[in-house]
Amino acid sequence: MSAEPQAIGAGPANQAPAGKRPAARNQVRTHVRIRIRLWDLPLRVFHWSLVVAVTTAVVTGLLGGPWMALHGQAGLAIVGLVVFRLVWGVIGSTPARFVRFAPTYPKLKAYLQGRWRGVGHNPLGACAVFALLGLLALQAATGLVGNDDIAFSGPLSGLVDEALSSRLTGLHKQLANVLLGLTGLHVAAIVFYLRFRKDNLIKPMLTGWKDVDAASGASIDEPVRRGGPLAFVVALVLALAAVHAAGGGWQAAAEAPTPAPSKPAW
Repeated sequence: MSAEPQAIGAGPANQAPAGKRPAARNQVRTHVRIRIRLWDLPLRVFHWSLVVAVTTAVVTGLLGGPWMALHGQAGLAIVGLVVFRLVWGVIGSTPARFVRFAPTYPKLKAYLQGRWRGVGHNPLGACAVFALLGLLALQAATGLVGNDDIAFSGPLSGLVDEALSSRLTGLHKQLANVLLGLTGLHVAAIVFYLRFRKDNLIKPMLTGWKDVDAASGASIDEPVRRGGPLAFVVALVLALAAVHAAGGGWQAAAEAPTPAPSKPAW
């Protein structure tokens, strides 16, 4: 893993007395800080773009009325971002891959027992990541086929009957409360780590770098595979294709000719 080891606490007061052997290697490493590249640029752009898109969707959904057009556009942006993340989680850089931090039972058990060592998402944090991605995907799907019977119809609402569209719209509104709850827990966890564990989780998502203890499980010799330009292009193309497919209903509706007013039957 790309890292720059830095020793801390160096100085005469910390040197071993003459005639005594230095501490074991594993003990020395506990006093070493290493700087690792934790999040790549595509992942950081995805994260903050998702923050903007979700915030916009939530606010415009609460305002309703003329803001629903922007709400729909934010929903399409979320579709593209979620698809990009799913693809990047398979073919992207090593730290971004789902298999790297998937919350398996042994990892969860070790974390709850205080034995887990690692960098990046801890097992509970990984559960939150998968839960948020799944919830956002479900929110986007229900929004695409939903309608409010007033001024908004999802671009794919014509694919389902009116009764099902109304039920899915109700589910969309209920899931919005769940999304707000999970988002609140996410923010609370960030504040908790910053306030009580002195671990800034926001800085790595801005800079990509994180300073960790050498004993945390990170290795300066561990190879990190970058996603590469080809993987990025593939993820981006699939994300744009998903947005185009999801928004096709609005485009078709906009291009459809306005029907002539029907004559009275009498």
